[in-house]
Amino acid sequence: MRWALVKVCVAVTTMVVVAFAVPLGLVIKEMARDRAFSNAEREAAAVAPALSITTDRDQLERVVASAGSDEGMAVHIPAGDGAKAVDIGRQRAAGKDIATTRKLGRASTTEVPGGSALLQPVALSSGEIAVVEVYVPESEVSNGVGTAWAVLAAVGVALIIGSVAVADRLGVRMVQPAQRLVESAHELGEGKLGARVPEEGPTELRLAAVAFNSMADQVVQLLANERELAADLSHRLRTPLTVLRLNTASLGDGPAAEQTRAAVAQLEREVDTIIRTAREAKPQTAAIGVGAGCDASEVVRERMDFWSALAEDEGRKVRVAGVDRPVRIPVARADLVAALDALLGNVFRHTPEGTAFAVDVHNGEDAVIVLVSDAGRGIVDPEAAMARGRGSGSDGSTGLGLDIVRRLAESTGGDVRIGSSVLGGTEVRIWIQLDGREPLRRGHRGRTVRGRRRGAGVG
Repeated sequence: MRWALVKVCVAVTTMVVVAFAVPLGLVIKEMARDRAFSNAEREAAAVAPALSITTDRDQLERVVASAGSDEGMAVHIPAGDGAKAVDIGRQRAAGKDIATTRKLGRASTTEVPGGSALLQPVALSSGEIAVVEVYVPESEVSNGVGTAWAVLAAVGVALIIGSVAVADRLGVRMVQPAQRLVESAHELGEGKLGARVPEEGPTELRLAAVAFNSMADQVVQLLANERELAADLSHRLRTPLTVLRLNTASLGDGPAAEQTRAAVAQLEREVDTIIRTAREAKPQTAAIGVGAGCDASEVVRERMDFWSALAEDEGRKVRVAGVDRPVRIPVARADLVAALDALLGNVFRHTPEGTAFAVDVHNGEDAVIVLVSDAGRGIVDPEAAMARGRGSGSDGSTGLGLDIVRRLAESTGGDVRIGSSVLGGTEVRIWIQLDGREPLRRGHRGRTVRGRRRGAGVG
């Protein structure tokens, strides 16, 4: 916008300067020419009284010399009454032009080498017409024209520069509020809810700032309402959780009872985390810094201990590989636990009892791959399964499980692939980048990312 205003002002000012300077320059040139020929006419008029009295050559030469133009003036007296024609001074005009002026009886100008000549007819006492020729050099005709044109050009350039300066100042006055509006919009988009725009500048931009600030206030209010609603809804879960916790006390001892009590305790912790996060308006997990993260092997072993007990009850075969040594990844422990629980929960939810599953951890130089595979029926549409909230809904699926896994992988620069497993069912590959580079483009073992077998949706 700023440069557009400058360009417009330059164009308009240039047109105005040209519209006025060109005609004015031509007028100045014409005035200089008129001045030069007016001087020539005065010199010719100074000789006319002497011609009307005498035609004596000596006397006329003295008159021409006294006029101060002996080099540029010539007198042409025709022959008559037995007298010879008299020519005084240097003749520059052509004879036919002199004869034409004598015949017409009025002054005229003609072009001669180096300039122009004024031919002024003068009536003699004998009735003949003499012609006074005054030479007007080109330098006299253009005297002062170049200087005047230079002054006009300087004035025009000064006007253009001045218009650029004024346009630039006006542009700054308009652009700065617009830039502040753009910066505040970016800040608001990045989650900085306190971003506001000063309500100043031109009327239109001031109204835009008012609208933006009002929108930002409404966004903050809506988010606050959403957080309160999430906290309230989560708080309502505490009552049934309390009942469950009390009921687990009557289950007695045994692996199943311990697993149930551990699951209820974990559910209570998750509900408390949701309530705290909603109230504090902070992300559930902080950004991972240098040296932060968790040991993927340890997390996988811990979660498989939990799920293996349930798998044993349902007659499922379980295989775990690649967890015999530490594998550091730039992911918070709670996030990896949530992702593994989502995937393993999908296996138990969407495959029949007795279906085998496996978890493999592959540690590479720049990425860690966590594979969760099963021997179920596979997935009909992996892309739909990866989309948030696009589960079928018929079996309780919401599509949020894989979305949790996707967000975890993408937070490191990796991604999630769904394909066919060696067990015959679904394989979910979590690519976790260790250095933040672009995710690898070829699937593990060269398999495609789309599933080929039919199966239920995933949560």
